[in-house]
Amino acid sequence: MNKDLLALWPELDWIGDADLREKTARTWELALERSVLTPDDLNRIPFTLLCGPDLKVTFMDHKRSVVHIARDAARTINEMYHGELTCDMDVVIAGAILADVGKLLEYVLDDKGKAIQGTYGKYLRHPFSGVSLAEECGVPAEVCHIIATHAGEGNMVKRTTEAYVVHHADFMTFLPFKERLTI
Repeated sequence: MNKDLLALWPELDWIGDADLREKTARTWELALERSVLTPDDLNRIPFTLLCGPDLKVTFMDHKRSVVHIARDAARTINEMYHGELTCDMDVVIAGAILADVGKLLEYVLDDKGKAIQGTYGKYLRHPFSGVSLAEECGVPAEVCHIIATHAGEGNMVKRTTEAYVVHHADFMTFLPFKERLTI
């Protein structure tokens, strides 16, 4: 695993299974190889195109916060539900790290360096391209399921507990920007 990727994603070290950690990292490396976006861009561009051009929360701010929130929620579930509801921590963390990896193919930069949805992204949203990248890198089905179901597309299928955790960690840190009540 290269140092630049570990600088972008220190949370990769939280994945205990070395094979899953490597496949998760490889998926990000492949996405970066195929994307016009660089790690510097990911630390600069807004995390969503749906909340206006002045959003200060970067792609990586949001992505890393989702991983932290999902990990903490999964840990709480494992500690408090007496084994009747459990989360595989490696699956949750890998799924949270990979949930938006497809955005690297969905987004392009305009002539001013602003992130916009590219032609590819208009045809295939990031849950689809993310699963494609992950499968190419050998990521297991239970993690690909999280990528596929983390966004609205996932409302059409049953989610695993791990997928619910990542979905809610993602949306609880997105919807308030888009739909919060202001008085």
